[in-house]
Amino acid sequence: MAKITTARGQDVHFVDHGGTGPALVLLHSFLMDESMFAPQVLRFSPTHRCITIDERGHGGTPAEAGFTYWDVAEDVIAVLDHLGIEQAVFSGTSQGGFIALRIALLAPERVRALAVLGSSGEREDPEVADSYRRIAAAWREHGPVDQLLDAVASLCLGEFDAEEWKAKWRKVSGDHLTTILDTLVDRDDLTARLPEIHVPALVLHGDADAAYPLAKARLIAERLPNAELVVVPGGAHFLSLTDPDAVNESLARFLSQN
Repeated sequence: MAKITTARGQDVHFVDHGGTGPALVLLHSFLMDESMFAPQVLRFSPTHRCITIDERGHGGTPAEAGFTYWDVAEDVIAVLDHLGIEQAVFSGTSQGGFIALRIALLAPERVRALAVLGSSGEREDPEVADSYRRIAAAWREHGPVDQLLDAVASLCLGEFDAEEWKAKWRKVSGDHLTTILDTLVDRDDLTARLPEIHVPALVLHGDADAAYPLAKARLIAERLPNAELVVVPGGAHFLSLTDPDAVNESLARFLSQN
């Protein structure tokens, strides 16, 4: 893993998996890190230069204060600048999708195509936001007890074996969880701006997503001018990890066309 420090003083850890093909930037979900894309790196490294990034407040990338997903989008662009990559395909799962959409609005010339998985272009539903804040409050008070970890795992990963990730989550303090959660639940609504994104887009969503109903994906696909919606039967929220075969099949077809 490599590290850069952006012009604004933000450290960002990333992995350049190498290769001479087109760049494919993979952006991970909330509470995860760049390693969640191991199935995609294995599948696409022969044809693409895969770049995985620890987003701010996750993995090896710190978050010293509050931030927005627009800030994280700038972090990602700084990594591309450092690597000399002018344009890439961006694929983001859940939180990674929030960031990918913002990159497409912030620097459209850097985006060759876009894949958004298990994500949303809207603000967080207030009731859902309140439920997440209650989890963070319990985390601060009691620590990452099994009941909380099981609830997060079920919401995000469905029936997937989450023990590896629970071990990482046990190291997350309540204060840190609150910092990164505030970014998620307070994010701005992109719905009105989605028609500005004209690059080819793949919208992938599992019909067993416990966090975001399929309507969230349908709205993204309807608002993006050049989008295709693919529904993964039984797919969980973090479906690039939980349902890699179905995701990789659709992503491979999309990448071959773009």
